[in-house]
Amino acid sequence: MIDNLIFVVNSFFQIYFWLILVRCLLSFIPRIDWYKQPFTGLRDVTDLYLDIFRRIIPPVGGLDFSPIVAVIVLQIINYLIIYLLFLLK
Repeated sequence: MIDNLIFVVNSFFQIYFWLILVRCLLSFIPRIDWYKQPFTGLRDVTDLYLDIFRRIIPPVGGLDFSPIVAVIVLQIINYLIIYLLFLLK
């Protein structure tokens, strides 16, 4: 039972990581209309988490480094939750 929960939690974090990565890569394409689907959904889902770090870390020289910190924190939270679930096993 715990193994299934570990798999689901890890899968959720990995999918969210890839969504953030795609969001960051798409931000380099200037012709994307972020107000049309599927880009609106992607923006809404990822910016909910990324905005936390954007408020803390200001852009440096026009570059936004907050997604890097956000991904690192996301991975740390993932590892901590999986570690705690392994302890329950």
